Amino acid sequence: MNFKEFSLFFKAHSAPVPFSEKIRSGLAAGIGILLLGIALKFLPQPNYPLVMLGSIAASAVLLFAVPHSPMAQPRPLLGGHLISTLAGWLCSQQISDPVIAAGCAVGFAVFLMHYLNCLHPPAAATALTLVVHSTQFTPMGWPWVACIVLANIGISLVLAVLINNLIPGRHYPMRHTPQPALPPSTQPNHVQIDQTDIEWALTQMDGVIDVSEEDLAEIYELAIKHAQNHDGKVKV
Repeated sequence: MNFKEFSLFFKAHSAPVPFSEKIRSGLAAGIGILLLGIALKFLPQPNYPLVMLGSIAASAVLLFAVPHSPMAQPRPLLGGHLISTLAGWLCSQQISDPVIAAGCAVGFAVFLMHYLNCLHPPAAATALTLVVHSTQFTPMGWPWVACIVLANIGISLVLAVLINNLIPGRHYPMRHTPQPALPPSTQPNHVQIDQTDIEWALTQMDGVIDVSEEDLAEIYELAIKHAQNHDGKVKV
């Protein structure tokens, strides 16, 4: 790979997202974090303060910028953060070297999220936070740490439901279900499409689709080849 080819990786991805949608995403995320902070401040705090986790800001990107993404749905949000909390706590308590503990916590969290089908990238930062700031969290004890995480993700989920469903074109949570196959007699004739058709179709979708046009075009081509090899005819 030469320098010219490498420099192409820094080229901006021109996703067909309207400017108004970008404004709505920024406002929604800002309002969500503001309301979360207010709620945490006024919730009962008998022992230790209910702090706002830095990782919840990363979750806000998914919840309010790409709310239709599979990784932004309630199961990954809740499960991912809880699993990562457990991974971070165990590693911080059992491994004395903070650098080794950090690597183990993030790796363990990613593995568990993958294994349990609740992958939520920002949650890995929760695992890292518990290791890096173990001197702050350890005196609180596991039950209070769990309360902090539950408060952050629980309130964020409620706000994501309320705010996203007030924005035109958004539906949260979004249930991803496979579309039923058409009977052979009703299947349309094969029509070859190119990337410009995919780009146009993306502009007709509500919200932001968390995949590039290039990936969609490649998926389409691979599916066509698989259908040809499997049945000896093209299916759309």
